[in-house]
Amino acid sequence: MTHIKIRKGHNIRISGSPVNEYYNVEKTKTVSIQPQDFRYVKPKLLVKVGDKVDIGSPLFFDKVQPDIKWASPGGGEIKEVILGERRSIQNIIIELNKEENSIIHSPIKYQEISSLGKSKVTDRILEANLWPIIRQRPFNKISDPNDNPRAIFVSGFNSAPLTVNLDFALRYKQSVFQAGLDILNQLSEGGVHLTFEADTNCEALTSAKNVNLHTVIGPHPSGNVGVQIHHIDPWKPNEVVWVVNAQHVLTLGDLFLKGIYDPSIVGTIAGPGVKNPAHIKTRIGANVETFLTNNLHSDDNRIISGDVLTGKETNINGYLGYYDTTISVVPNSDEREFLGLLKPGNEQTRYSVTNAFLSLNKNTFNFTTQQSGSLRPMVPINSWEDVLPMDIYPNALYRSILAEDFEEMEGLGLLECDEEDFALCSFVCPSKIDVGSVIRYGLNLMKDDG
Repeated sequence: MTHIKIRKGHNIRISGSPVNEYYNVEKTKTVSIQPQDFRYVKPKLLVKVGDKVDIGSPLFFDKVQPDIKWASPGGGEIKEVILGERRSIQNIIIELNKEENSIIHSPIKYQEISSLGKSKVTDRILEANLWPIIRQRPFNKISDPNDNPRAIFVSGFNSAPLTVNLDFALRYKQSVFQAGLDILNQLSEGGVHLTFEADTNCEALTSAKNVNLHTVIGPHPSGNVGVQIHHIDPWKPNEVVWVVNAQHVLTLGDLFLKGIYDPSIVGTIAGPGVKNPAHIKTRIGANVETFLTNNLHSDDNRIISGDVLTGKETNINGYLGYYDTTISVVPNSDEREFLGLLKPGNEQTRYSVTNAFLSLNKNTFNFTTQQSGSLRPMVPINSWEDVLPMDIYPNALYRSILAEDFEEMEGLGLLECDEEDFALCSFVCPSKIDVGSVIRYGLNLMKDDG
């Protein structure tokens, strides 16, 4: 077992952290899949408005890899297909029946999983239209079923602000989680790496078998799978590493043991704008309104599908993203602070990553959408380096991307990165640069260059 100690990083002290209790929410009446959640995919519809679908029915496929299809997270009727520019598919909305039907596959006994082999496991996941839950590094895109990954990584620790406590979410699910790990073990000769927080007491994580166990301690982004790969078994050129979310491991376990696709997930509703921040029982693609009805302090908020650092803005009528398990709510504010940085104060009232204000205050802060400054020239004072726990020079990498120097980008480790690993760099940047979006721009350049 490897123990990783992360020293660089930062835990944002944002108010509204979810308690380890379930908050009762309305049952969603509609669910959605948004094809733009998936990078480098060219979707082709398999359904039209008015069609009846079951849980697990294919909704669309990828023109580049036609074997990869997307399963419906609900049983009912296709209510709406929203198209964007050039008729790109933005959203597929399904109105749920009171009694939902599921596509049934033949269940497999737990004892038989370890003897299935990669081919049979791959075919079963493709047949169930669930291959999109397996992603790859580099590029953090959906993996190619024909690849032979060097290893598969599962992070059992969410360190991002306001996210699901996986110790709580995986409680009492040890057998299904173990089955999911055994399934993944069939897909890579390099095995599965499972990482969890050093002080966890979740048996599903600590008692996992047939996997490489690792513990991690330290501030965010210690829970990011990219950071864990970097410290455990760094990515090398011409290699592929697959990654799977911990709750999707449960999805695979249910598929093989029960023969069904169970879209249920544990999520969180959290942030300074939420009255009762807590965990919730919901499903992939659920309607946001069902989470937030009568649970907001005000009507003027920024609602985010995902965590506050890497999530995407949505609205009260929007839907949870395919890979998201958190709805973050931050009050909107456009007020300018009087005197700005010249205003006297301390950390009791003002937040500082660099301890610019003398205080021992460890309270949480009611963040708003204020940026507290505007885009300005770069100030190289090591603010990015202080929160990036990877052996990468972020400043030099950033400049190489802007120069579109492909050789330099690759040499500085771009293909090992994802924008989520640089989210804190954006948060602490004195120049207000969105570093993560530049990292994604560089990755897209490398992908297009082929």
